Amino acid sequence: MGATLADRPEIADTLVLKRRGLTLGLLTLTYFFSFMDRQILAILLEPIKADLQLTDTQLGLLSGLVFAIFYATLGLPIARLADRTSRKKIIAASLAIWSVMTALCGVAQNFTHLLLARIGVGVGEAGSGPPSQSIIADLYPPEKRASAMAIYSLGVLLGGGLGIMIGGNVAHAYGWRAAMMVVGIPGVILALIVWMFVAEPRRGLSDVQRVAEQEHDAAMPGMWQGFLAMLRNRAAVYLVAAMTLTSLVGYALTGWGPSYMQRSLDMTMLEVANYIALPAAFVGGGSALLGGMLADRMAKQYGIHTQAWVISMMKLIAFPFAVSFFFFDSKPVALTAYFVSLIFAGVYIGPTYALIQHLAPLRLRAMWAALTLLTVNLIGLGIGPLAVGQLSDALAPAYGEESLRYAMLAVAMITPLPILFYWRAGVLMKRMARVD
Repeated sequence: MGATLADRPEIADTLVLKRRGLTLGLLTLTYFFSFMDRQILAILLEPIKADLQLTDTQLGLLSGLVFAIFYATLGLPIARLADRTSRKKIIAASLAIWSVMTALCGVAQNFTHLLLARIGVGVGEAGSGPPSQSIIADLYPPEKRASAMAIYSLGVLLGGGLGIMIGGNVAHAYGWRAAMMVVGIPGVILALIVWMFVAEPRRGLSDVQRVAEQEHDAAMPGMWQGFLAMLRNRAAVYLVAAMTLTSLVGYALTGWGPSYMQRSLDMTMLEVANYIALPAAFVGGGSALLGGMLADRMAKQYGIHTQAWVISMMKLIAFPFAVSFFFFDSKPVALTAYFVSLIFAGVYIGPTYALIQHLAPLRLRAMWAALTLLTVNLIGLGIGPLAVGQLSDALAPAYGEESLRYAMLAVAMITPLPILFYWRAGVLMKRMARVD
């Protein structure tokens, strides 16, 4: 009988690496659909509120907590499965599920219907992030991983921006229900393409030395062991805490940003969709790519710990511009501050994911990604938009339509904490490198 690819792992590895670019592209496109389906709600909040007679608190629940609970918690068992079985099949199946559920949001007749459909979106999207990050970490070595993760993170920035643009234009012409269906249905087709063409690399393919060091340990660590391993790694804890708080602010501001522009800057839904969403997506995307390349260059010259310091410095520069956005009534001045903040704000995503994958044990990469996403989404996505909605409702008697401005500003003031945490993570990683 002839030899199979299983008998010749070096041939299988070569074939997988030849499809590395295609795989990264498809995973990025999947992430794009994930955030497009997730963030389209931001531009549709106002028409949904008017149609279904909802409060800002209910809108905050739909945007954040309800979605996040299922998205974050189901990520752990799915990641456990991904560390043992085919990651690309999990990603493809998950994509099909959340795409169908996004389309079903368009037929909701009340808050409960929309709530159940959003739960379905969260259930589906739980199976995308951890296995995708695990595949990318196996395809790209440490010195190229931040750039690869930065490309992957374009899905967040472009998906959110284009979701708002597409959703706003379709909703303007045909209503918010049609917008949900338009962004949901194409994902089913992409799921088939992912199933057929994404490469499934060998675990630790791009970490030859670490594979050699860990090959004596044949036992697969359990979920609790994975959690304890992350908890014992202080640098990882600071990274997760920093990313969680950054995401809390980010989800709160992006989730309510279109509503704020309509309420306080006197912009229409169509203006936000056409003149803000797409430029913001490309500025943020450029920030992510340049941030990934800068992080890889700094890591090569001065050590991988400097990637955390790059993030800290970029966030420090962005902070005053992000906050000043809420102090100006002039539309040109406010939007200028907003776009300047975006130039630096998108840097953190790729390098943070890359650093966590660098610190994770090889057999726990998907699990550590899921644990990161658990806190990022349960706290960041779950609490951020809901906190703004509740604060806005509480401040409404005193500030009326301007209550949203002060609610968003209050959440934005959390930013100095993750700046400090990223810096601390870099310090700890530098110490770890000296010990090694």
